[in-house]
Amino acid sequence: MAKRTGSAVWQGDLKDGKGTFKVGSGAFEGAYSSSTRFENEPGTNPEELIAAAHASCFSMAFAAGLARAGFTPDRISTTANVTFEKLEEGWRITNIHLVCEAKVPSIDADLFAEKAQAAKTGCPISNALKAVDITLDAKLVN
Repeated sequence: MAKRTGSAVWQGDLKDGKGTFKVGSGAFEGAYSSSTRFENEPGTNPEELIAAAHASCFSMAFAAGLARAGFTPDRISTTANVTFEKLEEGWRITNIHLVCEAKVPSIDADLFAEKAQAAKTGCPISNALKAVDITLDAKLVN
């Protein structure tokens, strides 16, 4: 069983405060603030980090599913677009749209689509985020 960690420190109130975060391995750390989350100020935010985690997880799950079917992808490129909006009950992630382009030699389009869909529903991050509508556009490229 793997256990992964991340930590964050926030200082100040929501509007004027600021925070820092880091992943347990020390491989990545950064700063965030109210303006990077709720406005369009440069910098990161929790939703962007979720997007990166989801794109990474989907790509790995897709590669694993393709390998089990006997295919080795040359490249899988995935972007996760996280929609974060204010609803009546407060701020919520309402949708994650995965956009994937993959170069997979010798695979037919139907099997490619099947394996992409299986990766979307089977990746651990997708499973952790089941309360959110997750959609997928997967394109086989040459």
